[in-house]
Parts: sequence; C-alpha cells; structure tokens
Amino acid sequence: MSAQSAEAAPVPVHPVDEKLPALKMATSGLQHVAAMYAGVVAPPLIVGAAAGLSGGDLTFLTGACLFTAGLATFLQTLGFWKIGARLPFVNGVTFAGVAPMTAIIASVKDKSDALPVIFGAVMVAGLLGFLAAPVFCKAVRFFPPVVTGTVITLIGVSLLPVAFGWAQGPDPSAHDYGSTTNLTLAGITLLIVLLLRRFTRGFVKQIAVLLGLIAGTLIAIPFGATDFSPVASADLIGFPTPFHFGAPQFHIAAILSMCVVMVVSMTESTADMLALGEIVERPSDERTISAGLRADTLGSALSPLFNGFMCSAFAQNIGLVAMTRIRSRFVVAFGGGFLVLMGLCPAAAALIAVVPRPVLGGAGVVLFGSVAASGIQTLVRAGLDRDNNVLIVAVSLAIGIVPITAPDFYHAFPDTARIVLDSGISTGCVAAVVLNLVFNHLGRGRDAQDVTHPMEAGEELASVQ
Repeated sequence: MSAQSAEAAPVPVHPVDEKLPALKMATSGLQHVAAMYAGVVAPPLIVGAAAGLSGGDLTFLTGACLFTAGLATFLQTLGFWKIGARLPFVNGVTFAGVAPMTAIIASVKDKSDALPVIFGAVMVAGLLGFLAAPVFCKAVRFFPPVVTGTVITLIGVSLLPVAFGWAQGPDPSAHDYGSTTNLTLAGITLLIVLLLRRFTRGFVKQIAVLLGLIAGTLIAIPFGATDFSPVASADLIGFPTPFHFGAPQFHIAAILSMCVVMVVSMTESTADMLALGEIVERPSDERTISAGLRADTLGSALSPLFNGFMCSAFAQNIGLVAMTRIRSRFVVAFGGGFLVLMGLCPAAAALIAVVPRPVLGGAGVVLFGSVAASGIQTLVRAGLDRDNNVLIVAVSLAIGIVPITAPDFYHAFPDTARIVLDSGISTGCVAAVVLNLVFNHLGRGRDAQDVTHPMEAGEELASVQ
C-alpha cells in the first residue's frame, strides 16, 4: 500500500517550471518588459539614426527589434529540441553590437546598403555561433564559485551606470539632463519601490517594481516629464515586413566584425545563465548552457529576416528575478508575448515608452543592485578565507570595472579589440577564469576545493589541469 502511495505521489514542480495564475503571469511578465524596454529600443534608435533613416523607418526598425526580441525570448524560455535554456531569460538586442554596426555604416558608401550589410553579417555570425554552441558551452567547467561570483557582481556593477544615466534623463545633450527634477523623480520611484517591498505582502510585494513605475509615471505628469505624444501618433497595427530594408548583403569585413561581437555575446550569455541558474536554484550545466546559446544564436540568425539585430540574454532581468523571487520561465514567456504584440502594435509599444527615463532609472537602481548583491552572496560561498581567491576576485573586479570608471582607457586600441575590452563583463570574466587556472589549478597553487564547480559537486575537473 505504501509503495503504491509512493508511486502515486505527484512529482514536485520546480519553481522555474511552475505555471502561475494568468493575471500574476501577465503582470509579472509586464515588469520584465518594463525593465528591459529601454535596452531593446536604444540600439535600433542609435543605429537607425546613424544610417540616416526617416522617422517612419526608425519607428519600423524599433518595432522590428521588439518583435524579434519576443521571438528570441520564446526560444529561450519555452524552447524546443535542444534549443533554449528553459530559464526565465528575456532576450533582446545586444548593446555590444552598436559600436561595430555604426562602424559598418560609416564604411559603406551607399547608406541604403548599410542595414542589408549588417543584416547579412548578423545572419552569418548567428549561424556560426549556433554551430559552435556545443563546444563553447564546455567553458562551464572553468566557472567555479570564485569565478561565477565575480562575474555576477560585475554584471550588476556594469549595469548600475545605465540606471544612473536613465535617472538623469533620456538625452545627455538636453538642458534638463541631470536636473533636480529628473533626479527627484528617480528618487521618488526608488522610494516607492522600497516602501512597497517593505510594507506590503504577497502579490503586491512581488510586482513592486511595476507599481513603482506606474506611480512614478503618474507623479511625473505635473512636472511635464511624461510625453504621451508617441501614443497619439503611433499606428494601431503594423508588421515587420521581411527584408523591409533590402535583401541581406555579405561583406567579409562586416561578417568578421559581427563574429567578434557574437563571441562577446556568447561569453556574457554564459555568465548570465550561470548567474540566473544560481538565483533560481537550478544550476546551469553544460547541456543548459549549450541549449541557451543555441537559442541566442538561432534567434540572432533569424532576427534579420524581420529586420532585427543580434539577440542575447538581458542581464537586467536577472535582477528582477532575484528581487521578486518569481522564478517561473512562463512569466518571462508572457513578457515575450508582450514584446511580440508591441512589435505588431506600435501604439502598444509607444505606451510602454511613456514611462519617463528618470522613473525607469529609479527602479533600475534596485534591479541592477540586486544582481550585484547576488554575486556577493555567491562570493561568500567561494572561500574568500584563502588568499588565492581574494587575489582572483580583487584583480578580476578591478579589470572588469575599468570600462566603467575610465571609459577611454582603451582608446588607443583598434576598434575590433575594443569590442571586447570595452565590455567589463567580458574582460573581468576572462581575467577571473585565467587567474583561477593559474592560482588554483597549476603547480603548487592548486587548491582541490576550488576545482569543483557547483554544478558538478564531488567531481574532479581533471580536464582543467
């Protein structure tokens, strides 16, 4: 009888695979969209302006990037076959490609060919990345807690300047950039989120960021910081027509440039998956990372078909998962659905855009700071009582913070090298991996406690030696 009862007992569902009530999934998914919206629309606005697009084409390009971000998010969260990490990841346009894409535009004589050249390069880089994913994922064995904790901390620290920039305003050249009004709005939003997190419970507490964004937007109206004109002028229905800007063109130099960006993107996505795996208590092993990288690269390869750019996992949404503790991947899939709808409905996209940038900055302080705090929690478990590990963390953090504290530090290096060097997450990650090998795996410095990856407890990583 007891054996039969044991067989009949339901298998507990991991929070990552939990399907929450529809309203809770919808509102929580909307939080994810609000947290990453500015990061998705910024690259197409910058690249489109560099390409000399008209206002209508610029709006079209932005909607296309929202649409493709939604499709890439579906690949990552829901997945199929061996594609998709099936973790609560939001995917969108990677900012790492902005500088190379603007460089490609500058090198093309006829500006009408600029976007087709970029699209062709992204497609090739995406396909090559897809083929390389099973090999690239093996890097997971080089990420023990001392490395992952450092990288997660760097992700949060690298994102904080974005929040501070949002808090000052949308346009650095504007007269009110960094004004007391903008900073006050950011501070009020931050205060509202903190009060909701402190004095509310349950569902309200979990959507504190969304409520803070709504409240901050309403408070901003009397200050004239909320602009509803985009909603009034936006079309109700629109579709990103395939190859709207022309058929893709394939130039070797552009392809090589975007392949470098793809390597950077895959490195950051690997770090993000490790970070999120720790936060949701489903550690990312080689299979998960391989599937996640396939989703990133396939999404990137398909994105140009609908006039989108290279896609990667968005680190800022990790902070939202860490803070709300809502770990369901279906919540993020709902967010992907919102992104698709915004791509098909420009008016809906414009509605999200109404949120003033300072308000978004206030919420971003909490979100991105939560990521850094998660990294510190991981470092606490990394054995910082050992001098080797302290040195690894100290030097890696210092190298990773260079692009933040001294943005022009690598100005004398070639543009191709700066694609990697200007990414503090990438340089800090590489530094942590190399230093961990040198101090904990080679020669007398090897520490047996540090060769064990948290995903492979009890197993020696002989291949690292």
